Amino acid sequence: MTLKEELKQIIITELNLEDILLEDIKDDEPLFGDKFGLDSIDAIELVFQLKKHFGVEIRDMKEGRPALESINTLAAFIEARQAA
Repeated sequence: MTLKEELKQIIITELNLEDILLEDIKDDEPLFGDKFGLDSIDAIELVFQLKKHFGVEIRDMKEGRPALESINTLAAFIEARQAA
């Protein structure tokens, strides 16, 4: 499973997205907004899951907002943090 697929699976499972499949989440589409119904509580849970699964922390909204935009931005954030 690729990093992007793993991220999608975590989002579906941990944020309880019913009737959503991996292929329903496009790599470059916004995660938050109308399509998936994710909100600020989901963002907090996702930050927790990133630390749990990948050992990376989002410390504040300044770095969190751009990182949580899409699967692509999440994957790039994780790869950059793990490489550092």
